[in-house]
Amino acid sequence: MSGTQARRVVVAGSTGSIGTQAIDVIAAHPDRFRAAGLAAGEGNIELLARQTRLLRPDVVAITTTRPDRAAWQFHAALAQALEEAAPPAAPIHPSAAKPQPMLITGPDAAEQAAARPCDLVLNAVAGAAGLPVTLTALERGRLLALANKESLVMGGPLITGLAGPGQIIPVDSEHAAIAHCLPGWTYRDAAALHPVRRLVLTCSGGPFRGYDRDRLAAVTPEQALDHPTWRMGPLNTLNSATLVNKGLEIIEAHLLFGVPLSAIEVVVHPQSVIHSMVEFADGSTLAQASPPDMRLPIAAALAWPERLCGIAPAIDWGRSHTWTLQPLDERAFPTVRLARRAAGAGGTYAAVYNAAAEQATSLFLNGTITFPAIGDLIADVMSSSSHPGGTGITLEHVQAADTWARARTRQLARDTSAPARVTRAQATNPHPTAEGWTGPTAVTTGNGASSRPTPQTAAGADT
Repeated sequence: MSGTQARRVVVAGSTGSIGTQAIDVIAAHPDRFRAAGLAAGEGNIELLARQTRLLRPDVVAITTTRPDRAAWQFHAALAQALEEAAPPAAPIHPSAAKPQPMLITGPDAAEQAAARPCDLVLNAVAGAAGLPVTLTALERGRLLALANKESLVMGGPLITGLAGPGQIIPVDSEHAAIAHCLPGWTYRDAAALHPVRRLVLTCSGGPFRGYDRDRLAAVTPEQALDHPTWRMGPLNTLNSATLVNKGLEIIEAHLLFGVPLSAIEVVVHPQSVIHSMVEFADGSTLAQASPPDMRLPIAAALAWPERLCGIAPAIDWGRSHTWTLQPLDERAFPTVRLARRAAGAGGTYAAVYNAAAEQATSLFLNGTITFPAIGDLIADVMSSSSHPGGTGITLEHVQAADTWARARTRQLARDTSAPARVTRAQATNPHPTAEGWTGPTAVTTGNGASSRPTPQTAAGADT
C-alpha cells in the first residue's frame, strides 16, 4: 500500500466500540485511508453525523425500520455537526471539501454500503446481524477485515467456500495475534500451518474469574458489564463474561486457520497482554504481546499486510511485569465446551449456539434469567435442535436455525422457574482472587519485583 493511492474503506458498525476506534485510525492516517462509507444503526445518529463531518465518506448507511425518520434525524444532526465545526481551525479530514454523502436508510442499509465501490470492508457490526455484510463483501471481491466473528461462525462453510485466498483479515485480537505469529500467513494459506502443533487463545477470564456456579447465580447485569480489562459494546462484554466470546473464537480460529478443534486450547490470562500463542512442532512457542488496545489489531487489518507506526504505546520493558497463565474452569463456564460441541457437529449447530447465546444474554440483561442460566439455555437449545449438521447447508438453513434457536430459547426461559435478576446488594464482590483455579503459571519480565433477510440483533448490541 506504500506509495499508492489511499485504501478506500467501508466501516460497517462505525458507532460501536470497534468502529469508533477504526475511525480514529483512519482519521489519523489520511494518506493511507479514505472513508468510502460509514454504516451504523439508528442508536447513535449524532455520533454518526460527527463521523461524517470528520471523514466525509461517499456513502452513509443507517440500518433502521423507520427510514424516513432516520434520514430526518441524520440530516438535522449533520447540519448541527457542520455548524459546530465552522471555525477554520477545526480538525477536519482533508476529504471534507467533498459534497454531502449519499444517504441509505433501511433494514439492509449496511449490506448496501458494503456493496459500494471500495477496497476493504471492516465488518464491526455486533452479532448475527453482521452476516449479510460479510456475505456481500466477499461476493463483491472486497478485502474483509472481520471483527464480526459471528458471521463466520454462523455461516461456516458458506463463508469459507465463498472467500478467496487472502480475502479475510482477522480483527479479533486473538486471531490477529496468531496471524502475526505465522510469518507470511494469508487466509487459506495451508503452507504456513504445516509446522504448527496447536493454537493457544488467551482470555482475561472476565469479571467473574474464579467464581463457582453458586457465586455466579448472584451476579448482576451491572457487574457482568464491568469488564476488568477491555472496553467493548454490551453484547461483546456480556459474551466475555460468560465466555461465549471465547467459544466463538475457538470456532473462528478453526475456520480461519484450518487447525483441528482438538489443537486449539484456551488459557486464562488476566493481564490481557499476551493475546495468543502458536506452538510449533519442534516444541517452540511464539506469543504476540502488547498492552490491551484494540487499535493495534484494527490498524493491522486496515493496513494489511503492512504495519502503521505509532498506533499505541508499546510494553515498557524497563520495568517489571508479572503475567499469569491459568487453566480454564469449564465447569463454571460451560459455554466453551458447548462451542466445541457445536463446531464438531457442523452444519447449522454453530448458528444455533450463537443465536441461543445472543437471546439468552438479552434475557439476562432484562432480568428474566440468572447468569448461569445463559449456559443452561444454550445447552438445552442445542440438545433439542433438529437442524442439519455436516457441511451441506444453505443460507436458508442458517437463517432458519437462527430464528428457531431464538424462539426456542425464549420458550425454554418462560418454562423455567429460575429466579430473575438479583440486586446489587445481593451480589458478591465482582473481582475475587483466583479461588478455584489450579496450576497457575507466572511469567516475569524485567529486573524482578436486503435481498437476504437480516438475522436478528441481540438487545444492546453495537451496530
